[in-house]
Amino acid sequence: MSESAAALEALLTLMQRLRDPQSGCPWDRQQTHASLAPFTIEEAFEVVDAIGRDDAERLRDELGDLLFQIVFHARLAEEQGRFDFAAVTRGIADKLVRRHPHVFADPKSVALADLHVSWEAQKARERASGGARGTLADVPLALPALVRAAKLGRRARRVGFDWESAAGVRAKVAEELAEIDDALASGQPAAVAEELGDLLFTIANWARHLELDAEDALRAASLRFEQRFEHMEQAAATRGRSLEGLSGAQWEALWSAAKAELARR
Repeated sequence: MSESAAALEALLTLMQRLRDPQSGCPWDRQQTHASLAPFTIEEAFEVVDAIGRDDAERLRDELGDLLFQIVFHARLAEEQGRFDFAAVTRGIADKLVRRHPHVFADPKSVALADLHVSWEAQKARERASGGARGTLADVPLALPALVRAAKLGRRARRVGFDWESAAGVRAKVAEELAEIDDALASGQPAAVAEELGDLLFTIANWARHLELDAEDALRAASLRFEQRFEHMEQAAATRGRSLEGLSGAQWEALWSAAKAELARR
């Protein structure tokens, strides 16, 4: 048995012990798929955060936490007689073989540009065989909103419902901004919220047309803001200043200095 296989077997055994009705952990024994779902999502985001921070040691730890969630869900399903961890691993292995005919079947020479088309076509066949109907069927509601907006846009594009170019989406962004202004003028908060949602949906699909990921772009922007703000806090503390007492001009000076300093790193 390889080291990886042995380590995984030990983890599965540990999970079984944690769920033991007599000697297991009370907290682990009371969990369900539903109660674990928020933790699973949180662990996935923490993996992404570690990647964004380029922290290899933390990434290793967070991948372990995410793996534990998968093992936990598989154990619950096994106890219920539904499936076990082996079925999970076999299922993903079979799926990867189906979705990579250019590797595991003939012909093996597929242009890189055609790989995405082949992948999506296979996914569509799998959805249809699983009973999903409709172009937008089974796009998970739990996805982050920007991710889901882009995914809906990609699905609609397959049947020809899409902007012709990024420039067309950019024009729609301007249109949505004008509609927000109109909604603000109307003084109706519900209308403002609706138009703001339309703007965010359009921006997510503008990013798609630009071959960018809106979620990644926003995550990176938030991280830059966090780093710059922390730099401002440290600079203000060094000068004995209270953040609450800073003027607009002082904030601007600290912000500009933080941007310049962090850009040099």
